[in-house]
Amino acid sequence: MKIFPLRSAFLKPLVAGLLIAASVPPWGFWPCSFIGIAILDISLVNKNARKRFGLGFLVGLSWLLPSTFWMIDLTPPGWIAAGLIHSSFLAIGMTLVPPKKGRQLALVGILTLVELARWRFPFGGVPLASIPIGQASGPIAPLSKVAGPLLIVAVVATTGCFISTLIRTPRKTLKVITSALILTVGIGTLTAFAPNGHEVESINIAVVQGGGPQRTRATPTGSAIVFANQVSATKSVTTPVDLIVWPENVVNPDPDLPEADKNPSRLYSDDARLTLESISESMDTVIAAGWFHRDPNDESSNLNYVEVLEPGGQTAGRFDKVRTVPFGEFVPLRGLVERFAKNSLPARDVRPGTEPAVIETSLGKLGVVISWEVFFEERAREAAENQAGIIINPTNGASYWLTQVQSQQVASSQLRAIETGRWLLQSAPTGFSAIIDPSGKVLQRTGISEQAVMQANVGIRTGNTWYTKIGIWPMLVISLALFGLGRRPHLFSK
Repeated sequence: MKIFPLRSAFLKPLVAGLLIAASVPPWGFWPCSFIGIAILDISLVNKNARKRFGLGFLVGLSWLLPSTFWMIDLTPPGWIAAGLIHSSFLAIGMTLVPPKKGRQLALVGILTLVELARWRFPFGGVPLASIPIGQASGPIAPLSKVAGPLLIVAVVATTGCFISTLIRTPRKTLKVITSALILTVGIGTLTAFAPNGHEVESINIAVVQGGGPQRTRATPTGSAIVFANQVSATKSVTTPVDLIVWPENVVNPDPDLPEADKNPSRLYSDDARLTLESISESMDTVIAAGWFHRDPNDESSNLNYVEVLEPGGQTAGRFDKVRTVPFGEFVPLRGLVERFAKNSLPARDVRPGTEPAVIETSLGKLGVVISWEVFFEERAREAAENQAGIIINPTNGASYWLTQVQSQQVASSQLRAIETGRWLLQSAPTGFSAIIDPSGKVLQRTGISEQAVMQANVGIRTGNTWYTKIGIWPMLVISLALFGLGRRPHLFSK
């Protein structure tokens, strides 16, 4: 007789987590997250702290493990570890949510805080498969220009609580519908009046994808092939063009050797630079290309940066990647971790940059967020704060399995475009590359592995959104306030 309640206790959080995962690209069924959070809220009712911890943990596992399944091809232990860490955050959060009065206020506040926590901790954060990413193509995505992705989390959680109230207490239907209408009008008003900058001039751009197979690893001869693919694709660019964007680390030269010792199947820095200078001069264009190589001043480190050349071939500047990938570009606790997985770890850490996310060019300031950085909302915001007129996201997903991380990155780029009111150009060697307008609409997107060039007229823009002016702090304060009010149930006594 007890088997059915036990089965239900596992089934509800499992379904809740799977529904939230279903909202995340590549599936992208954005309404599913509302229903998932509604089921989570219903599951919390009248549960003791131990049970709330357990159901929060199950929701976290069934949410993150499917939506980050691509990681299993690179690091099965990392996939499990990321799922356990995220689930622990959510479990602790649900433990703190009161099971009766004040529950829903606390739930909205704590879900927002839990999402922020995993975007920052551990090792700088792992903001994958997040609630806002699942809403990037939904109707509430424009809210990110008001107060950033945390506002999206809060609105999704609030909507889920409305649904759970309708299910549990139908007699409150009128009250819930009235509240939902007020919320909808409020959202519409905020997005209608929130500024998103304005265009000062238009330029012709080309995003170049060299193509090639997925699930490849960097090799000396492979690097030369990747570079050659980029050069080949660039020949298809229609001129005149003002800006050409190449992907991250497609210029991956071997250490410089004496001319007599050079292997003709390898790529070297001087050859790559001469080729890029020739492209910028012959096409009379600015070109941005991603470099990756050992630090000449520190043999124990690598460099990952974007360098911009002017139409005459001279260097305008470079931006070194600030947010590097844990266990992919740097190894936290290396001495300990290498005992268990030395052969699958990078031999050297990438030295992170320290400069603002802009490069001064003849086209004005170019905002640069490299690959992984686009998942962190503050990187694009920094570019906009420093008067970037357009933002580029050179990236490299060639080693990834499936299309989960690539499609989630496009969704992140959509949010960053909305938040900053800027055009965002994402360029990858094997996909996905995309051109995204300031409203977050994907105007063009390449397929996986194809060689392609996307060209468009885009706007150089100026001005701030509310989010670029205020950042996350208002939503952090509101989330803490909601959680604090929910934790004081006597405030809701009759």
